[in-house]
Amino acid sequence: SVTKENCKISNRPRVARPFSVVVAIDFGTTSSGYAFSFTEDPETIHMMRRWEGGDPGVANQKSPTCLLLTPDLRFHSFGFAARDSYHDLDPEEARHWLYFDKFKMKIHSTSDLTMETELESVSGRRVPAIEVFAHALRFFREHVLKEVKDQSSSVLEGNEVRWVITVPAVWRQPAKQFMREAAYLAGLVTPDSPDQLLIALEPEAASLYCRKLHLHQVIDLSQRPIINGLDVEGSHPFDSSFRQAREQLRRARHSRTFLVESGTGELWSEMQTGDRYIVADCGGGTVDLTVHQIEQPQGTLKELYKASGGPYGAVGVDLAFEAMLCQIFGADFIESFKAKRPAAWVDLTIAFEARKRTAAPGRANSLNISLPFSFIDFYKRHRGQSVETALRKSNMNFIKWSSQGMLRLSAEAMNQLFQPTINNIIKHVENLMQKEEVKDVRFLFLVGGFAESPMLQRAAQNALGRNCRIIIPHDVGLTILKGAVLFGLDPTVVRVRRCPLTYGVGVLNRFVEGRHPRDKLLIKDGREWCTDILDRFVSVDQSVALGEVVRRSYTPARMGQRKIIINIYCSDTDDITYITDPGVRKCGAITLDLLESGAVAASAGDNDKGSAIERREIRTTMQFGDTEIKVTAVDVATGQLVRASIDFLSN
Repeated sequence: SVTKENCKISNRPRVARPFSVVVAIDFGTTSSGYAFSFTEDPETIHMMRRWEGGDPGVANQKSPTCLLLTPDLRFHSFGFAARDSYHDLDPEEARHWLYFDKFKMKIHSTSDLTMETELESVSGRRVPAIEVFAHALRFFREHVLKEVKDQSSSVLEGNEVRWVITVPAVWRQPAKQFMREAAYLAGLVTPDSPDQLLIALEPEAASLYCRKLHLHQVIDLSQRPIINGLDVEGSHPFDSSFRQAREQLRRARHSRTFLVESGTGELWSEMQTGDRYIVADCGGGTVDLTVHQIEQPQGTLKELYKASGGPYGAVGVDLAFEAMLCQIFGADFIESFKAKRPAAWVDLTIAFEARKRTAAPGRANSLNISLPFSFIDFYKRHRGQSVETALRKSNMNFIKWSSQGMLRLSAEAMNQLFQPTINNIIKHVENLMQKEEVKDVRFLFLVGGFAESPMLQRAAQNALGRNCRIIIPHDVGLTILKGAVLFGLDPTVVRVRRCPLTYGVGVLNRFVEGRHPRDKLLIKDGREWCTDILDRFVSVDQSVALGEVVRRSYTPARMGQRKIIINIYCSDTDDITYITDPGVRKCGAITLDLLESGAVAASAGDNDKGSAIERREIRTTMQFGDTEIKVTAVDVATGQLVRASIDFLSN
């Protein structure tokens, strides 16, 4: 039986355990990094040290998100070191090692994610995904703690660290829970102290950082009047301003600590519409769009429309390159080359990625990508013809073969590789801007690693520049990392969020002739009930404030019951009545553990007590306003807490 009650709790910031340091890990599809801040000096954000094998001269470059395991599945290395070690392996040996890159995308694309979901290494061997993520997080944990200890005068206890891990806002609940489970497995925190780990949403983190920005810390694309690709001021092409921007980016990267001023930056005092803006987080794997409003005077944030986006990150350009290679050399050849020469394949993708970063709209000269010798050799042996011949026969006139053993991609070829991904991003932003709640938003922040690409910057300015000002923070690839630290210092700053889905449970209601369909009729104890009715907890795109709760009371169905398990259903739309309606799916379960709290009836002999225990009421409180869905429960009769958990992974 269920009693309903939806209520608001006064919004005091929750005073958590006194953490002495906040560590954020930006776990990205293509690159990852960390940053931290001591709570006694929250305006200073310390960026990670330079990695071994990183590009010289770049101080706080993120590390590639790639992992190398030995043939017996032990951790070997992560990041640049994994990349270099894999490259140095003998080709025969490399087939037995497990190299993983871009594995975060798998979590996004798997519709039925569980703890058993597997990932495939480049050479084809499979391991549980949770272990791959845990290896990576464990690596970060060791690196971070060493560096924090070096910077801190006092001895750090494990429970003094608050960890923050970033995930895309478009990720569903199972994926967020998966990240949390991986962090438990990696030993960042224990399941007994879940509050020590926060899951931060990437565009939300970026937004927190962006609202602190000052004008000299951003590039405003709309400040550049362009006529036919030339600056109005003179004859230098449009690109020169991007070059200056790049130079500023480069300089900004050399500094390893950032000062973040309290309050909001003066960029905001400039805004006429003042308080509303879109953050487009363009990363390696996903593009994530969030719309925020700054609430004055307290400076908290309110989400105006549910998170949207999709798998349209920079990786799309890499996949287009791979598809092009398949077109030229045959998909079967590329597959077998990957399997037999996995390390050489990785080298080729790295070579392409480096070139991809230099692609710019105004470039006339072609980009050279060196093919590994083993590729050229392998092709000749397999196909009995040279790579050069294959290129000629493929009729792709914008890709040539140079005598130095290079693929030469013309500017047009590069354009074709970028176009589909960039078009997806622009289309997504345009769709969002047509929504009622977003219509007159005039500011668009482009953040994330892909936002550094002049190709994307130019396309965004051309397509969207008439409707809004497009602003890019200088250190755009590190925006999320810094914002995630700010979120860890004060998670109450995002005060209102929008629900991405409608959530509820199935209940029985009194059967009403003429209103309820006959096939839902259930007769129980002589009464007529209608089954499968959806009892809504929250609706899609509903505003939910932090600390706002949904309460329901549940009663054990029989004596001596040890657990109550309640299935949760969700849907992308809100026009639903029954949990059997199309588009409704079971997505998780709440478990109330009656045994531990003494809520289970004693032996059947205690008849006088039996009746009271039978009607025992467990009041369950759910929160949907946070980055994760949370549940607590209390035994009304005794006032004791009941162990309550919510699970979206073992579905």
